[in-house]
Amino acid sequence: MFNFIRKHQRLMQLVLLVLILPSFVLIGVSGYTNYVSGDEDLVTVGDQAVTAQEYDLARRNQLNQLQRSMGGGFDPALVDTPAAKQQLLDSLVDRRALIEIATKDRFSVSDTALRQAIAANPDLQENGVFSPELYNMLLAQQGINSKDFEQSQRAELALSRVISPVVQSATLPDFVVKELENVLVETRLAQTHTIRAQDLLDQQTVSDEEIQTWYQANQDSLRLPDYVNVDYVLLNEEAAVKSVAEVKEDDLKAYYEQNKTRFVSPARIHLSHILLQPGKDNAQHQSVQQQAKELAQQAQANPAQFAELAKEHSQDKGSANSGGELGWITHGNWPAALQDAVFALKKGEVSGVIEGPDGYHIFKANDYQPQQGQAFDAVKDEITTEVRQQLAAENFAEMATKLTHMVYESPESLQAAADALGLPILKAQGVAREQVLDAKQLGATASEHEDLLEDPRVRRALYAPQSLQDKQNAGVVEIASDTIVAVRVNEFVPAHVPELTQVHDEVEKMLRQEKAVAAAQSAGQALLASLQAGETPEVEFSNEQAVSRIQPEQMPKASLDALMAVDTSQLPAYVGVELDQGYQLVKVIGQEKGELDPLISEAIHAQLQQIWSDVQERSYMAALREQLNVKQLPAAETAMATEID
Repeated sequence: MFNFIRKHQRLMQLVLLVLILPSFVLIGVSGYTNYVSGDEDLVTVGDQAVTAQEYDLARRNQLNQLQRSMGGGFDPALVDTPAAKQQLLDSLVDRRALIEIATKDRFSVSDTALRQAIAANPDLQENGVFSPELYNMLLAQQGINSKDFEQSQRAELALSRVISPVVQSATLPDFVVKELENVLVETRLAQTHTIRAQDLLDQQTVSDEEIQTWYQANQDSLRLPDYVNVDYVLLNEEAAVKSVAEVKEDDLKAYYEQNKTRFVSPARIHLSHILLQPGKDNAQHQSVQQQAKELAQQAQANPAQFAELAKEHSQDKGSANSGGELGWITHGNWPAALQDAVFALKKGEVSGVIEGPDGYHIFKANDYQPQQGQAFDAVKDEITTEVRQQLAAENFAEMATKLTHMVYESPESLQAAADALGLPILKAQGVAREQVLDAKQLGATASEHEDLLEDPRVRRALYAPQSLQDKQNAGVVEIASDTIVAVRVNEFVPAHVPELTQVHDEVEKMLRQEKAVAAAQSAGQALLASLQAGETPEVEFSNEQAVSRIQPEQMPKASLDALMAVDTSQLPAYVGVELDQGYQLVKVIGQEKGELDPLISEAIHAQLQQIWSDVQERSYMAALREQLNVKQLPAAETAMATEID
């Protein structure tokens, strides 16, 4: 089953979509009001309504799906915003509107159309052809029958017939596309001069009175949300390694010997040989032995003839044709009797007759490479690190179990857990519900493990009732396979405006920056006025560059917009733009007609068509809402403000 899921991930995603989201459609088609009899309406849609129970179920499904897809990194706060909740409610309203129209106008799907749609689904095909086996396997594994599955598909197809004709017929006129392409490739030749606020920063001064005035006027922007200061114990690879006692040198040497091939390359020898196989009886055996001795004497007398002798006499068919060449033989790979004999040869030397399990051998050493590598002392530090890491990995699991046990065994403090594991209790400030606050806002030192405290699971644990209300350890969170953190709130700090002394330096820095930006913009405006008046102030412009909307060449958008709006009837022309960090002057010196790459043109056309289709779909849905007199009731605000258990 698991192999099937891995091989058909797209198919399983389809199944989840079919089983979870269209359930609202099926309930609506079969009479949703009967199902939720007595439930509170949130939005009326024609003769039907989106109810609180339906909305709550949709929120739970949304949270569950995001949790499954994102795992521990999912932060419920992402979908716990007014905008996200309204978007979910709107999606339910839109589906209800489609259901209402499909029901009233009796949109239906024939059996033939249904079969064709299911057969055309690529997730139900093998090699481009619908697979009944795959289809039946899917239904069996999901515990649904074909009737229910086909009913859901029929409902979806019926709904698609309400809006698909509108979307598919929404065609963007060619002249509009062409005009947009011309706008995109229209090219101007320009030079720029940028006055940066950073260059004027040292010239700015800010008085204490200005800081005090700004502080009093901006209390709301300075207000910090509720946050907690925390104690935490961190168990990671580094901590586990520190827990390992000193490794004895004998153990390190044993590890070296066990892994010697990693540190030492054994000796090897390049060999050729002549093989004579023994006869069937004693007489033949002696004859072959004598022949071998004679061949050995000839080869020893003239090693250069070894290859010819091997070709003529060797009975090893695999090597005879190549002059008896065996290639490189590594020490340790041959039987001891043969290995000792051949590794005793010097380069170019021919052996005597050596009896092996398959006959009589005569060897020639063509080349030799001695043992190479690092001695124990040279790799001792490396081995020590490896051994400690291996022992630390073994310790980690035991330490993690002990940490978890001690945290819950002594919920009033992390001290017992820290003492048991020999780990320090670390501290951090400013962990709010949605983020870790900037240490500068608190007048504190940043935590060295801020990334761990940013983990949504850690913040959820810290703000759980047992942590805030019961003053107990918040729990143990597994950040990664080799990182575990135990956390506890040591102080809850309600929302407040920090004292001026805490933010004085940051306010001063911000005001200086604002003054530098203002000075840069003022200087830029003065230069622009001078240039536009025909004067010739000393301004160092950049090299000429050709820019267009599709190729802005890193020009800021504000500058690009101003540049493209310039009247080019009289050149050069000058424009100026206020930037976030200064001012930019743009000198326009020419224009060109650009050309659009056909592939880019095709992509742009597709994007514009999609945008146009989306606009038509939204307009159609807005018209449907008006036709069905859609009304969002006061109960909707209450439902969206309610927390999901």
